[in-house]
Amino acid sequence: MAAVAVARGAVAGILRRWAPWAARRPLSGLAARRAGGARAPAAAPLWEPRLPPGSPPGGGGASLLSSVTSLLPSILQQPARTLTYCSLRKGKRKTVKAVIDRFLRLHNGLWVRRRAGYKKKLWKKSAAQKKRLRELTLCTRTQCKLLDKMTTSFWKRRNWYVDDPYQKYHDRTNLRV
Repeated sequence: MAAVAVARGAVAGILRRWAPWAARRPLSGLAARRAGGARAPAAAPLWEPRLPPGSPPGGGGASLLSSVTSLLPSILQQPARTLTYCSLRKGKRKTVKAVIDRFLRLHNGLWVRRRAGYKKKLWKKSAAQKKRLRELTLCTRTQCKLLDKMTTSFWKRRNWYVDDPYQKYHDRTNLRV
């Protein structure tokens, strides 16, 4: 029942929004020929909002609009990239390859990334700025959780490489979890 009320409110909000536009719009070519070239008379709005008693007849539009937008948070929010691919055969999660190309996962669960623009327009950057861009950056906790969701357990296992430059960073020492 609540879903029906939300849908009814959403439709009413859309109709209220487009009713003045439809009243101002001239007739299309075919409809104008049928009507003898005359423009359509101004139509009444398709839906009239019910205002609480004591409110001004022309006012209160902003509060009414805010009440409708509070019912539709999913339409108005920007989408987030929490993508996990799934296989077509068994429906298992698959790794997002862009994560593997751009980030490195340490064994302690932290993810390491490069600074943005570390290869771009180096001719115009100072030596100090180029040095700062060459440094690696640790991802935040929420970014690490998201990257863990976007990869499978294959990429989370411990690897032992010969002469690994990140060997001393894989284990967290003297740090609280």
